[in-house]
Amino acid sequence: MRSTRHGPAVRRRKLGEELRGLRLGAGLTSREAARLVGWHQSKVSRIETGTSGVSGADVTRLLDVYGVREPRLRALLEALAGAADGGGPGWWHAYRGVLSPPYRDFISLEAQACSARTLETSVVPGLLQTPDYARAVTRAALEGWPAATVDSLVRVRIARQEVLRADPPLRLEAVLDEAVLRREVGGRAVMREQLRRLRELAGLPHVRLQVLPFTLGGYVGLSGSFVIFSFPNISDLDVVALDHLTSSLYLERTEDLEAYCAAFRTMRARALTPEESSELIAGIGDGA
Repeated sequence: MRSTRHGPAVRRRKLGEELRGLRLGAGLTSREAARLVGWHQSKVSRIETGTSGVSGADVTRLLDVYGVREPRLRALLEALAGAADGGGPGWWHAYRGVLSPPYRDFISLEAQACSARTLETSVVPGLLQTPDYARAVTRAALEGWPAATVDSLVRVRIARQEVLRADPPLRLEAVLDEAVLRREVGGRAVMREQLRRLRELAGLPHVRLQVLPFTLGGYVGLSGSFVIFSFPNISDLDVVALDHLTSSLYLERTEDLEAYCAAFRTMRARALTPEESSELIAGIGDGA
């Protein structure tokens, strides 16, 4: 069985490793760093091993002591602070009542990532969904849930798409099983608009969309969807997210990361080209 952790544990460990590297780069022992910020040495050790959470304010104090001045690196590390809230308020905090802590953490990671590679085998990726499609998927997955909760989850899913319009935007590589395009979610009109939206987004310079056709047969990722997040300035922060509708699990071991990255490269190489994929989407859309 794969080693998995919830997002908060991944964030604490990754943040601790990076802070330890910055401390060593500054030529400080953990005792010296603790003395400079007025802490006990054990607090620095707990932060670096990821055994305890750390506030954004405490991270700021450590970065000041370590002489870290690069704005984006500081912003990322400060955002990674904390066990569940990302070290600072985000738009998703308005939905704390309906979002699980792991899902809030997923959104926070997505907002801080510089790129994402995703495989989807059953539904259109959340970042590419139209509102009507998102509503149809959510209703189907959460049958019987209160309408207000469904409405909130749909608003969250659409709000997440702002990362594609940010400056700089998230770089997204999406590989979709052909089944995603042919499963009629929400009716013909909804699906026709969703397919049109896919072609529109695939035309953006920071979005690459490819399709794994039925004619390919079986492939390495057939067992399930996943997302690989990468982050600016920190080379050892990549994480694989297994994204569910209301929660997420994460894979952080080096061997897991390497396996998923290799699998994605293989699927990208075997999939239709972006141009061929666009033509397939257009053909399916015309027949919808």
